[in-house]
Amino acid sequence: MGKRREARERAVQFLFQHDLNPPENLDQELALFWNSQRTAALEEEKAPSTWGPRAELPPPTVDEAETRLFAEPLIRGVLEQRDAIDEHIKKHTRNWDFHRIAAVDRNIMRLAIYEMLNREDIPPIVSINEAVDIAKKFSTQDSGKFVNGILDKVRGELMRPARIVK
Repeated sequence: MGKRREARERAVQFLFQHDLNPPENLDQELALFWNSQRTAALEEEKAPSTWGPRAELPPPTVDEAETRLFAEPLIRGVLEQRDAIDEHIKKHTRNWDFHRIAAVDRNIMRLAIYEMLNREDIPPIVSINEAVDIAKKFSTQDSGKFVNGILDKVRGELMRPARIVK
């Protein structure tokens, strides 16, 4: 899996968590989230019994740092612009009650829309393709189609080419 894909997946996971249980202190919650991601990765590598209950986590690897470096501005950007991003989603889901959209799908679309509106270094088509693949992984096959349909409508309103980096 590519570094940016992994970063987007982590961003969606945090946004989902934040959507269901908003923290009082974003910086603290982000630190806890990244530590939990590192702990989970370490547990996959070796049995949890090989390091004690008070064992210090090793410093982040270069890969972990790169993932966080790409994901965290996306997370913060989505949270800062969430109301405006949600209006884009609501505009194109007229027959859906916004809160009936699956939380994971909602947050995948938020991330992709944020990228399309604010990250000119990422072509909109890349944001859509990544979102569809993440929806298929974390939600359902039907979610991929739903997410694609909404994001394609948002892309159609953009004043920039879909496949070109500015």
